[in-house]
Amino acid sequence: MSPPHLSDPVPRPAPSTDLFDQKREDWRRDPQIAFDAWLAKQHFRRSSAEVYQAQWGLFLDWLSVRQKNLTSVDTQTIADFVASLDIRKPQRVRYLRLIERVLDHVSEIETASTNPARFIAQDGEAAWRNARDNEPTGFLNHAERAALVAHLFSPLPALSATQRWRARRDRALIAVFLGGGLKTGEAAALTMSCVRTGSPWVTIESVNPMLMRRTRLAPFAVAILDAWLAERRLSELAGNLVFPASSCGRPMHKATMLRAVDALIDAAGIAESRVSRASPQTLRNTFAADLFESGVEAELVGQWLGFVQAVSANRLYRAWEIWTDQQDSLNVNEPDPASSPLPAPRRDGRLTRKAAARKA
Repeated sequence: MSPPHLSDPVPRPAPSTDLFDQKREDWRRDPQIAFDAWLAKQHFRRSSAEVYQAQWGLFLDWLSVRQKNLTSVDTQTIADFVASLDIRKPQRVRYLRLIERVLDHVSEIETASTNPARFIAQDGEAAWRNARDNEPTGFLNHAERAALVAHLFSPLPALSATQRWRARRDRALIAVFLGGGLKTGEAAALTMSCVRTGSPWVTIESVNPMLMRRTRLAPFAVAILDAWLAERRLSELAGNLVFPASSCGRPMHKATMLRAVDALIDAAGIAESRVSRASPQTLRNTFAADLFESGVEAELVGQWLGFVQAVSANRLYRAWEIWTDQQDSLNVNEPDPASSPLPAPRRDGRLTRKAAARKA
């Protein structure tokens, strides 16, 4: 047999026929390349993918300095990494969510039972949450909410046909934020098959069937949405989106939604009295606050909001309690109009949860 030449192909070991074996080896040998391959299958926008690549690379560098890898990484290492980031809390959350998601994928391959990043995400008192410039969770108070709802029902001024349907659309958009807890992205993608005239239920679709959910609209939101759906039919708008940006049916941009919220908040007369801007997230928080005050359990509120983990709903409930206590302290010197030693009941005759607790 003649000796091999340099041009001859180098023999390679037979590849494993087990796909999971190949994936394990990919993540162990080069977690950056394995991440890039995983990322390519997630169908993120290019700009988002580039951010995730940079975040993952920074995390891998942190592990390398500490002589850790994806097999040996533990909860404390991840906690130290996230806490070391000199960025605001929302950005820290994004880092942690990325790490958690990737390690979930790796854990499935490794058939591991735990994901060290998940324990950090669920720890409401973790040190990484002590980031600079963290703003308290915002809500509308009762007077602000009542003023906004009243404005949503106010008569429309004389408008052109196009101005009229856009005004109805914007009012319904604010109604599903305040009365249904939808996010801007969910509202932008909402299709006509997800709503039904007269029904309080709205279906929130997702590419992941496990993340599909329903939320229950408040009665005022049902009425406002019904008025918009009727206007939409009369205007014969194209497409299948509940909230189109134009008559041809293209989707609304997030910036357009933010302007609509700002305009209606200002028109309702509550913008000047607020210290912070009332955003769609503020309205979503207020939807949850109204349910908490009505005695709805945090777990159910979380389901309607689309929280994957119960800890998120419990955290929002704690934020609402803190905010409520602050509101009470602001009003402590105001006279009680009822001059009653008992807590005031709600319009439905029930005491609020906090009032009931104080009475007990």
